[in-house]
Amino acid sequence: MTQITDCLPVDWKDAVLIGRLALPEGPTPVLIRDGRVQDISCFAPTVSDALARTDALVVAEGRDLGALDDLGLAAGFGQAPSAAVKLLAPIDLQCVKASGVTFAISAIERVIEERAQGHADRAREIRDALQARIGADIASVKPGSASAAELKAALISDGLWSQYLEVAIGPDAEIFTKSPTLSSVGWGDCVGVRSDSHWNNPEPEIALVCDATGRAVGATLGNDVNLRDFEGRSALLLGKAKDNNASCALGPFIRLFDDKFGIDDVRQAEISLEITGADGFTLTGQSSMSLISRDPLELVGQAIGKHHQYPDGFALLLGTMFAPVADRDTPGQGFTHKVGDRVSVSTPRLGALVNEVTTCDQAPPWTLGISGLMRNLAARGLLGGAT
Repeated sequence: MTQITDCLPVDWKDAVLIGRLALPEGPTPVLIRDGRVQDISCFAPTVSDALARTDALVVAEGRDLGALDDLGLAAGFGQAPSAAVKLLAPIDLQCVKASGVTFAISAIERVIEERAQGHADRAREIRDALQARIGADIASVKPGSASAAELKAALISDGLWSQYLEVAIGPDAEIFTKSPTLSSVGWGDCVGVRSDSHWNNPEPEIALVCDATGRAVGATLGNDVNLRDFEGRSALLLGKAKDNNASCALGPFIRLFDDKFGIDDVRQAEISLEITGADGFTLTGQSSMSLISRDPLELVGQAIGKHHQYPDGFALLLGTMFAPVADRDTPGQGFTHKVGDRVSVSTPRLGALVNEVTTCDQAPPWTLGISGLMRNLAARGLLGGAT
C-alpha cells in the first residue's frame, strides 16, 4: 500500500506545507511545519483563507494533530480509508485554471490531434511530417515576438497553420477553467477518464497556487487528465475533454514559497511521470520546466487582471511537455489509459502525486459542494469566528 511518507518532498521536514484532511468532523485545513501537523481551522476555516494570510501562518499555532509520519495516511484509490483521517486535494474554494500548449512538443501533439480528428491510428504519420517541418522552429521561438509572427506567416503559406499554434507562439496564452470549485481529487484518490474515450492520457504538471491579488504563494503537483479523442474531434469539445468527474488531481500538499523554496525552483523543476498498468505495461517520462515557452508568472498574469478576478484565489496548472506516443497495444495506436493504471507525478521538492485510473462514472461521486462545506463549517462554529 502506498504511504504518504513515501511521497513527501525530499526536504519535507524543512518545508512549510498546506493541505486538507477529511477528519471525522469535516474537511479541515492543516499546516505542516517541522514535521508536525496542525489543524488551523480556528485561524483559517478554508485553505483559501489561509493562503490569503501567509505572513500570519509563520506564527500561527493550531491544534496539534501529531507528527505527519504518524498519521498513517495511505492511498485508498477510491475505497474507504482504514485510517481515521484521509488526505484531500490541498485547495478548496479556489478556482482551478489551466494553461495549454505551453511547451513546443505539446503544441505539436495538439496539432496532431486536430489533424487526426481524434483517430489515434493517424497520429504517427502526421507527427513525423510536423516534426520534420516545424519541430526545431517552434521550440526556439518566443511567443508573441517578431520572429513568431514571421514563423506564423511561413506556416500559413505552407498550409500548416493551426489554432493550437496560435496559442503556442502568439501573444495570448491558452488559459481555461479546468474544474469547478471543490471538485479536485487528491493524493491516493482515483482519477477518471470517460468510459466513451478511447485515446487519453495523463498530463503531469506543476500548479501555482495564487491568492486573490494574483500573488503566487506556493506550488503543488497536478494531473490534468486529457481526452485526446474528444479534443481532437473539435476544440469546442474542450470542456468534455477536460472537465469530468475526478479528472483533476492535485497534491499531495501545497508547498509555500519561502527562503528555502520559491518560484525559481518551479522554473527549474524536472517533473517525472510513471504509469504502471494492471496488465504489466509501464511507461515513464519527464517534463522539464526550463523548456516552458512562457514564464510561469507570465501565465499567472494572463489568468488574472482587469478582465478576470478570483476573490478566493486560484490554482493554475502550467502545462506539460509530456506526450505519450509509445504503442501500448496495437502498433501505431500509441498510448491510452486502462482502468487500474497507477499514475505517479513527482518532483523532488514537491513530492509525488499518486492516483489510480478508473472511469468517470465509476469514480466516487463528487457530493460536497460549496453549500455543503459552508453548512459544515457553520455547524462547527468556524464561520465568522476566524481571526
